[in-house]
Amino acid sequence: MDKLLVVNLFVLVLCSVGRVNSSAYDKIVTHSRIRARKEGPNVCALQQVMGSSKKYFSTCRNWHKGSICGKKAVVLYECCPGYMKIEGMKGCPAAAPIDDVYGTLGLVKATVTQQYINESQLRGDIEGPTSVTLFAPSNDAWDLLDPLKLAENENQELYNTLLFHTVNQRLVTKDMKNGLVVPTMSEDHNLYINHYGNGVVTVNCARIIYGNQVATNGAVHVIDRVIRPVSGKIKDILEENENLSSFTTAASAADLLDKLGEAGHYTLFVPTDEAFDKLPSGYLERIIENNAVITALVKYHLLNSVQCAEAIMAGSVYETEEGSSIEIGCDGDFLTVNGIKMVLKKDIVTSNGVIHLIDQVLFPDSAKEITELMGESQSYFRDYFSEMDFASAMRPNLEYTLLAPLNGVFTEEVSSIAKSELKLLLENHILKVKVSLSELYTGQQLETLSGKFLRAFIYRTAVCLENACMVRGSKEGKNGALHLVGSLVKTSDKTLYKVLKDEGQFKIFLSLMETAGLYDMLKEEGAYTIFAPTDDAFKELTSEDLTLLKSDVTALKNILLYHISNGIFISGGLERGVTNMLKTMQGLNLPVKFVNNSVNVNSVDVPDTDLMATNGVVHVVKNVLYPPGLPVGREDLWVLLQKLIKYIKIKSRLSGSCMLTVINNNKIKAFCHIVYIITLSTDSEKRLKIEFFMLLTKEISLCIDVKSTEVKYKEVVKAEPSLTKITRYVEKDPTISKVVRVIDRQPINKVTRVISGEL
Repeated sequence: MDKLLVVNLFVLVLCSVGRVNSSAYDKIVTHSRIRARKEGPNVCALQQVMGSSKKYFSTCRNWHKGSICGKKAVVLYECCPGYMKIEGMKGCPAAAPIDDVYGTLGLVKATVTQQYINESQLRGDIEGPTSVTLFAPSNDAWDLLDPLKLAENENQELYNTLLFHTVNQRLVTKDMKNGLVVPTMSEDHNLYINHYGNGVVTVNCARIIYGNQVATNGAVHVIDRVIRPVSGKIKDILEENENLSSFTTAASAADLLDKLGEAGHYTLFVPTDEAFDKLPSGYLERIIENNAVITALVKYHLLNSVQCAEAIMAGSVYETEEGSSIEIGCDGDFLTVNGIKMVLKKDIVTSNGVIHLIDQVLFPDSAKEITELMGESQSYFRDYFSEMDFASAMRPNLEYTLLAPLNGVFTEEVSSIAKSELKLLLENHILKVKVSLSELYTGQQLETLSGKFLRAFIYRTAVCLENACMVRGSKEGKNGALHLVGSLVKTSDKTLYKVLKDEGQFKIFLSLMETAGLYDMLKEEGAYTIFAPTDDAFKELTSEDLTLLKSDVTALKNILLYHISNGIFISGGLERGVTNMLKTMQGLNLPVKFVNNSVNVNSVDVPDTDLMATNGVVHVVKNVLYPPGLPVGREDLWVLLQKLIKYIKIKSRLSGSCMLTVINNNKIKAFCHIVYIITLSTDSEKRLKIEFFMLLTKEISLCIDVKSTEVKYKEVVKAEPSLTKITRYVEKDPTISKVVRVIDRQPINKVTRVISGEL
C-alpha cells in the first residue's frame, strides 16, 4: 500500500513539475514511461483513439479521462524511443543500434520515406559529412496523398519535397522552442515549429508522432503528414481566395487587414462567403458602418498564438484579440469552436500563423444587442421583455443596462400579478445608462426606464441594486450591459417609519422607539438596517411590564440601538458560510448568518427580510435582541428581560437504570443505560423534542447511613456525557417513569445561551 502511494505521488509530481532542461514533449514521454513501468524497462504507455491509427503518449488528463477528442482511447504498450525488445526478456531492455539518418529510417519504420530518398537521389546529400535533421512522413502519411499524382512526380519534384523536410543541423525536441522558425535545405523555405504545453510538437502543423531518434549524422523525427512549402502571410491567403471576400472586406473595414500581413504568430478562423450569406440580408453592410462593432467581430476570430489542429486533444479556452474567450476543442477528427463542429478546412499554414475555414460567423457579446445576450436561464424575462415591448422605449443610439432575473424568480405568485403592475415592476430592470460591475459603488444611484432611482450596495461577496443581488453571468453588448439578478428589483418611496407603520405589526416597537427618543431617525434621511421585533415578540408582557420597560430610558435605548446598524445590509449581501458581524449603533457587533436559505441573527431566525425604505431596510424578527454582557443595573428590569428575550430555552430530563459495582466503602462504579430527553424551543408556540440514548460509566461518591436500608447517593460529574445515537424525533411530551439525577449545566455544547432550564 505504501509503495503504491509513493508511486502515485511520484506520478502526480511528474505531471506538474517536470525535470530541469526537459521539454514538454520529453516530460510526456517520461510520464508514459512511468505509466508502463509494470510492463518492464523502457516501455511507454500510448493511447490510441479507437477507430483510427492515431497514437499519443499519455498525458495526465487523457490518461484519467480515458479519451482523446471525446473518443475512447485504448492503452498500448510500446518501446520508448531509442529502445528495442530482446526475445525472451520483459520490456525493452536493449538500446536500439545507432545508424546514420538514412539507416535510422528503417529502424523507425519510415520505409516509404527511405524508399523515396533512394529514388530521388537525396541519399547522397544526407550521408555526406554533415549533420541533418529529417522530419520523415510516416508510411500512413504517404498513403494520404493521391497515389496517381505521387506516381507522376518526377524524381526532381520528389527530391525538392524531401529536401523541404530536411534541416541542415541536428535538432531534438528540447531544442524546438514554441514559435521556432528553421530554414530548410530547400532554398528560401522555412519550417515553422510549435511546441505545446500538452507535449505535442508540430512542424508546419504536422505532428511529431515518434521523435528524438538520434543518428550518427543527425536526428530523425517521424511526422503524421507530408508537409508543403509555405509561401505568403494570412493577408495574402485572404486576398487570393475569392470565397473569403466577405471576411476580407470586414477585416479591411476594421483596419486589421494590414496587421495580418505583418510578422506574427496568429490563428485566424475565417468564415467563408457562404457563412456570411446565412446572416440577415444587409447585415454586413450595416455593421461595417459601426467601427466598434465590426472591429470587435473581426478580432473575435483572431488569436495571438498559433493553434494547429493536431495540438488540440480536448476543449481549451483561448483569449481572442477582441478580449473575450472562445473554446477550441475537437470531436474525433473534427475541430470545434465553442462546442460546434464548424471547421471546413483546418491548418492552412502561413508564415505568420495558421488559418482554419469555418462555416459560421462568430459573434462576440460586444457585437450583439443586449437583448441578444439573454440566455435560457433568463428566458422568462426575455419573453416578458418582448411581450411588453420594452424595446420600443429604448432609443437606438443610446446605451442601457438590463437587470435580468433568473427564471426561478417568476413564481406562480409573480406570474399572477396584473400585467400593468408587473410591467411597472419590470421597468425597474432597465437602466438608462450602461454600467459595468467594475463601475458600481455604494451610494450610487441609477435611473430606471420609468424614472425611478436604484441604489447600489457593494458587499464583500455581492453587488446589489436595491434588494436584488447580481449572480455570475454579466455581459456587455454593443448597446449596453446585461447583469443577472436573483430576485425582482423592488423600490420604495416610503421611509422606515412609514414601512413599519404600514406593516401594522410593529406598534410596540415604534412606541418604544418614541420613548427612547429615536422616533425621528426613522423619518429622516440616512441609511439604516433595522432588525424590527414584531408585536408578537412582546406578547408575554403585561401593560405593567411595558411601563417598567419604558421607565429606564437609557437601558431601553441601548436595547433598541442593538437592533439598528448604520448602512444598508440586505440579505443577499451576507457572505455565506461565515458569521457576518454588523456593528450596531449601540456599539457592539451583531452576529448575522445565512443558514439554510434564511437569515439568522443572534441565533434567532429572521422570517421576513429586505423591506426596502428610502432611508434603509427592515428585517423582521420575532424576538427581542439583547447585547450579550451588557449590565442592566436593576433586578426588576433584568427579570423582565429574562421573560422577554428568549433565544433558546432548554428543558432536560433523564431516566434509566444502572448496574452498580462496589469498588470500596466510599465509591461505586455505575454502568447506566440512560434515556435523556431534551426539549428545545425557539418560542412559546413551537417546540422541537429530541430523544436519544447514551451509556455512561461514572464513579460516584456515596454517603451511606448504616442504620438505614436505603442507599442515598449524590453524583459528582467529572466530564460531559457523551452522545451515542439519536434515535427519533418525538412530537409530544415524553413519559418519564423516574428521575434519577439532575444536571444543572448545558448538556449540548452547540447551544449558545441558556435562559432557563428545569428537570
